[in-house]
Amino acid sequence: MSLDLAPWFRALSPLAQSILAGGFTWSVTALGAAVVFLTRQVNQRLLDAMMGFAAGVMTAASFWSLLAPSIEMAAAQGVTVWVPPAVGFVLGGLFLRGADAVLPHLHPGARRAEAEGLATSWRRATLLVLAITLHNVPEGLAVGVSFGAAAIPLDMAAETTLAGALTLALGIGLQNFPEGVAVSLPLRGEGVSAPKSFWYGQLSGAVEPVSAAIGAVTVLSVQPLLPYALAFAAGAMVYVVVEELIPESQRHGNTDLATLGVMGGFTVMMIMDVALG
Repeated sequence: MSLDLAPWFRALSPLAQSILAGGFTWSVTALGAAVVFLTRQVNQRLLDAMMGFAAGVMTAASFWSLLAPSIEMAAAQGVTVWVPPAVGFVLGGLFLRGADAVLPHLHPGARRAEAEGLATSWRRATLLVLAITLHNVPEGLAVGVSFGAAAIPLDMAAETTLAGALTLALGIGLQNFPEGVAVSLPLRGEGVSAPKSFWYGQLSGAVEPVSAAIGAVTVLSVQPLLPYALAFAAGAMVYVVVEELIPESQRHGNTDLATLGVMGGFTVMMIMDVALG
């Protein structure tokens, strides 16, 4: 089974496909942020389960949608199969570590004094947005690199690659919902107005169409980098999962529930990628 892609979507350039897919993932972040118009707070157990679910989705996507194609493409290029995925994966993690150390940000649920990155007097709302924005950069890159891969003829069928890229975008969109909630609701609970809380929540996803475009242009311009780029996005996503999503999902003591959320998210993304991609 594979996704039945509309002819108009197939006819678009990889760059346009990437921007549209990034726009979709951004819109789901905005949908999550819109919860502030319905309530001032959400059940913490539910939010922790949703964050765990997001971690599971990203972990599964990192392998099935990024690392596995990276290995296959390295083999198609005739290079040592493990080198591009290993090098790209490590570089992706190091890139996020560097950005994490420099960019001022504050993880949802943390106190202002726990802000990471360079010291700054920026407001809490700004730091919260930057934390999720930092998280969304590798997601956008992953989407763009995947759609760029669909336009490059390799041993695998282009249609399968395009369907896999779309499946990846669907999966990332699915786990973006709790991210929008995680930014907007804490602000609403602190007395920020609903419209402003929504604005900050959706703003955290605005980077995804931009980073998707960058990812697509990069691999289309330098095609031999494709297996490295796929693994780079995977490494960056896994870093976000381990450094942010899993600790955040367990911050409030709902460890077992969050772990079950990870298992559920991993399973859903695995099924989507195998069945639809």
